[in-house]
Amino acid sequence: MFKRLREDINCVFDRDPAARNHFEVLISYPGVHALILHRMNHWLWRHRLGGVARFLALIARLLTGIEIHPGARIGRRFFIDHGLGVVIGETAEVGDDCTLYQGVTLGGTSWRAGKRHPTLGNDVVVGAGAKVLGPLDVGEGARIGSNAVVVKDVPAQATMVGIPARVARIGSEAPPRSEAEQRREETARRIGFDAYGATQDMPDPVANAINAILDHVHHTDERLQEMCHALRALGGEVNDSDIPDIEDCGMQDRSKNEGS
Repeated sequence: MFKRLREDINCVFDRDPAARNHFEVLISYPGVHALILHRMNHWLWRHRLGGVARFLALIARLLTGIEIHPGARIGRRFFIDHGLGVVIGETAEVGDDCTLYQGVTLGGTSWRAGKRHPTLGNDVVVGAGAKVLGPLDVGEGARIGSNAVVVKDVPAQATMVGIPARVARIGSEAPPRSEAEQRREETARRIGFDAYGATQDMPDPVANAINAILDHVHHTDERLQEMCHALRALGGEVNDSDIPDIEDCGMQDRSKNEGS
């Protein structure tokens, strides 16, 4: 028991540079207090003293602002930073060396009995305000971005962002982009608007709307080029001088903004 307590305290120094000494961590970190109380409550829960465990968990919630159901299974060297508003459900399972920040919810999406809450592998980090909902699996080493809402399984080493959360990258590599995505990125660059980069962290409806606009711009530009070629083939005269290149327009707009 004391070995586990030393581990829980020592891991704080690896993940929070503000920690100065063991005594300070022990008396002033609500995440550590909540974890110590949970380990006691979980022991009571496993020994069929559920009523007592639930009452003590309520006391722990009042003292720390962190709600951990006594039935939740927490691994070693678990760290809750700041902690206020963290909720961990009854059937949640958390692996070793995991970190949660304030406002995180490991919640359920069903009222039915049985496994209702997520399972986190080892070395998972869940950012502030993120919600991981349902009996899903979060792979080892995954990172959940702040305010993301995860509703499906997360691959190992993946970084998840957005609402609903999607894979931003796996490990240090960005996911491969389709031909349509590469075309949208090029169109955005030509008009001087970094829409592709901005939409990486946006909710899906916003990303879809911007991508639709970029596709429309691309197809409109192609259609105008086809019309000009057709008019020339019929002997018509087409004056392109009044239609500046889209890339030149973007550069002029940026120059005006920098000048102001």
